[in-house]
Amino acid sequence: MDQERSFFDFAAEVGLTKHMGGVEATRDLAKLCHIDKGSTVLDVGCGVGVTPCFLAKEYGCRVVGIDHIEAMIEKSKRKARREGVIEQVEFKVANAQDLPFNKDTFDVVMTESVVALLEDKQRVVNEFVRVTKPGGYLGLNESTWLKSPPPPEIVAWVSQDIGGTAQPLTSDGWVSKLENAQLQNIISKTNQINVQDESKELLNRYGLLGMLGVFGRMLRLYLKSSAYRDFVRGVGKSGVIPKNIDSYFAYGLFVGQKKA
Repeated sequence: MDQERSFFDFAAEVGLTKHMGGVEATRDLAKLCHIDKGSTVLDVGCGVGVTPCFLAKEYGCRVVGIDHIEAMIEKSKRKARREGVIEQVEFKVANAQDLPFNKDTFDVVMTESVVALLEDKQRVVNEFVRVTKPGGYLGLNESTWLKSPPPPEIVAWVSQDIGGTAQPLTSDGWVSKLENAQLQNIISKTNQINVQDESKELLNRYGLLGMLGVFGRMLRLYLKSSAYRDFVRGVGKSGVIPKNIDSYFAYGLFVGQKKA
């Protein structure tokens, strides 16, 4: 099992997905994308369904969430039932690089900590724009280098924290992807990362009972799976947070509007 599959398969099994900035970043991105009750939103890489359920409850909009891991989608459906938004959300197994939707389908396409994991970022952004309605918005919350190239210890920590294939761009790099996709009215907002705040955001995102459930599933998986134990040991070796992480690594919100 390669590192990427280990990271996300294990995340699906324990029911934990995250992105930089937590709920507040999602709220900021929704505001920049002008999400309201009448919006139809596509959330690419929805994980265990936290963002689609949040958007449905917070704004009353309709949301389609996709992820390439079936276990994530099953957990998303269960979460939507628990949250009472099953009539507003829909979940599908799908590939971000080849979306199963007609062009001009969604008012908003958004994604959080997904595009940095994919090699051909321009192809992905172009595909997001294809399914966005004229006048609609594309919004990205993505890991971002403040300085490039970063030192090896920074790259190693980022890889273990957000996924083994992560290849962040600089802010200018992300903006260029939106410009190349012919988007207009582009907004770029880079945010410093506080690792302690990120931990607090997980608690805010899942709640105390939710996090206790995650820790319980982690313990059960650790006891039964030698592959997971190997994975945890590998994270432990590279998991020490570099002292100068905030000099190199941030997250950015990048939004563009499709021409009407």
